[in-house]
Amino acid sequence: MSKTRKRVLTASHWGVYHVVVEDGTPVAVEPFEADPNPSPLMANMLDGIDAPNRIRRPAVREGWLRDPLGNDRSKRGAERFVEVSWDEAFELVAGHIDRIRTEHGPEALYAGSYGWSSAGRFHHAKSQCSRFFNAIGGATKSVDTYSVGAGTVMLQHVFGSEKPVWGPVSGWDVLAENTEVFLCFGGMPLKNAQINAGGVSEHRVRDYLSSARARGAEFILVSPFKGDLQDDVGAAWVPARPNTDTAFMLALSYVLETEGLADHAFLAERTVGYDRFKAYLLGETDGQPKTPDWAAAICDVPAETFSALARKLAAKRSFIHLSLSVQRSDHGEQTYWIGAVLAAMLGQVGLPGGGVGYGYAAVTATGQPVTPFKAPTFPLLSDPLGKYIPVARVAEMLERPGDVIDYNGERITFPDARMVYWAGGNPMHHHQDLNRFRRAMAKPEVVVVHESWWTPFARMADIVLPATTTWERTDIMASRSDTHVIAMKPVVDPVGEARDDYEIFAGVARVLGEAEWQRFTEGRTTQDWLRWMWEGARTGSADLGVDLPDFDAFWAQEVVRIPDREEPYEMHAAFRGGTDLPTPSGKLEIFSERIDGFGYDSCAGHPTWYEPAEWLGNAGEGELHLITNQPKNRLHSQVDMGRVSASGKVDGREVVHLSAPDAAARGLAEGDVVRIENARGACLAVVRLSETLRQGVALMATGAWYDPVDWGAEKALEKSGNPNVLTRDVGTSQLAQATSAQTTLVTIAKFEGVPPLVTSHVPPPIVGRDEDRAATA
Repeated sequence: MSKTRKRVLTASHWGVYHVVVEDGTPVAVEPFEADPNPSPLMANMLDGIDAPNRIRRPAVREGWLRDPLGNDRSKRGAERFVEVSWDEAFELVAGHIDRIRTEHGPEALYAGSYGWSSAGRFHHAKSQCSRFFNAIGGATKSVDTYSVGAGTVMLQHVFGSEKPVWGPVSGWDVLAENTEVFLCFGGMPLKNAQINAGGVSEHRVRDYLSSARARGAEFILVSPFKGDLQDDVGAAWVPARPNTDTAFMLALSYVLETEGLADHAFLAERTVGYDRFKAYLLGETDGQPKTPDWAAAICDVPAETFSALARKLAAKRSFIHLSLSVQRSDHGEQTYWIGAVLAAMLGQVGLPGGGVGYGYAAVTATGQPVTPFKAPTFPLLSDPLGKYIPVARVAEMLERPGDVIDYNGERITFPDARMVYWAGGNPMHHHQDLNRFRRAMAKPEVVVVHESWWTPFARMADIVLPATTTWERTDIMASRSDTHVIAMKPVVDPVGEARDDYEIFAGVARVLGEAEWQRFTEGRTTQDWLRWMWEGARTGSADLGVDLPDFDAFWAQEVVRIPDREEPYEMHAAFRGGTDLPTPSGKLEIFSERIDGFGYDSCAGHPTWYEPAEWLGNAGEGELHLITNQPKNRLHSQVDMGRVSASGKVDGREVVHLSAPDAAARGLAEGDVVRIENARGACLAVVRLSETLRQGVALMATGAWYDPVDWGAEKALEKSGNPNVLTRDVGTSQLAQATSAQTTLVTIAKFEGVPPLVTSHVPPPIVGRDEDRAATA
């Protein structure tokens, strides 16, 4: 009997692919024809789509089901689940939403839902969640990102917007053709450039970097890890201590000023506050000039490096680049601020290939020279409540209801969050100090999660609602920085009883009331919404000079190519030419009167060096600085059970990279299982030796699914190698209150005995509703 075989075009955060399906089962993924460097990550879905840990039916934590308000919440993660019908699940969720908002107000509903979720414009879980809660009266939300929370808050003050991160930014084509020196803090790792939040059809970063090098551009990498730039660019490596980038750039600034290399004409015309900063730079305000000798002691870099590098930057067209990672540290705001100041002192802001850039290669989209067009947009409705917290302060909110914190000039009061509602993300990946987070998660009365797999956070929920994956949905991939728009059609039927997030929220809204259902859905089906969104995009794109076909034609042809820009784009060219920035002064703010007026002791009115809370400058005997980077073999923690993700592990456990001298000093060899530990927690990992890692540093990818030896223990040993049991859950400063994960010291020792098996992908015990009723009768 012959097999039925088809190829289905679909899209994801990792790329556009044709999925080969035989008799209803996906068997292979083939790259999109237009992609010059396709990512292998989509292959993870071949194992994930119908994995044993797929959530197939709505499920409720057993203790919570029997006693919703009197159960032992510390057992979240440790109990078995009872499968229920969708009708019962909707009644439970809607009933507790209504009870909590009636008794405690809508601010007691926390709908953070942070995460990447789907690349489609409609089935983006956070957007669906935001619209749902806006439709029913509001909830406490989150603002900023774990990725670049410190940087974007700071850049709002320096440049007046987040545009230098989120774009449109100066094109890769402009940099490849004009930049003579790339000074990269934290690098531009290609493994990060595999992905894009709105989807990606062409991975072109490798080619642009190679083109720049072939033209003669020089790359200088300041990072503890040499692998943060691709090998063929021949980067000169400066392995400075982690968390010292601000001191490094202050020393470069000092040389520019004292050797007459600073562009004072540009500083006077297009910036404000340089004199106030210069007084600090020269030590007039604090008695410490920021000399190369001063920075050498902090950065552990020879003093002559700063002088030679500053002169080179001033002599050539130079681009100062800062990765997203360098601001995920104690006082991380300062790195982005001093980077802008250094570029301004060089006088190259707004010149083709000069100035400053943030997060290139963090995602594929940054710097892609695509003609601006209007992407389809799902309307979120207005927020009737307006209550929010900085996204990285979730555990603090749960621990300290009613407490007040500083945030970007405001005073934020933490709500008494009685319900946590999460769709489309895994905070056990994004959040820090997971033992603290797990304790905090015992506080709310109800935790609801939409999820496709039994992730660690799904195990900690009270009500788990099975969500479809991208392969089971109809949607549109369209990123304003990508070259193609893709009609995403289902590859397979939904597994089990999984439903789209839209269907789930519509079901809860229906129970809450007809008026709330109508506000959320407007009576539209998924296909109705896609057509409505497309027509809005078509009209908006026409206004920008981009012609899109009508919806039926698009749906039939499946692919629309967006042209590259006809003219090169330099982000700050207009500013250099005299156009004001949206700052209070209209200029680039080297000294910010607004920030200074906040009176924060952790963020002065100009770029400032603050000693990190944990770093090699105050490390105890045997301590290493732990750097946690993005994984090569998956996006964050997504589809961790997949074959590509597994290829980077040893017996299911993540690896930790060490220099040979650091390993030898601890009696460790390649392949040893080690215990990594500090006061916050401990995890296991497998040693991999590295010749491209600075001594004194341990490097470990994030994203392994949290897997404690004992879910009930306060600080259980984590088995699979999730480094977030070790990282600090402390805000970067009073300004941004963002994550400071990269400011972490640890000890590492060989694990004695037989290492426990990794069980992170094993689902919790599950029983049927009838079986549960019989047991309790």
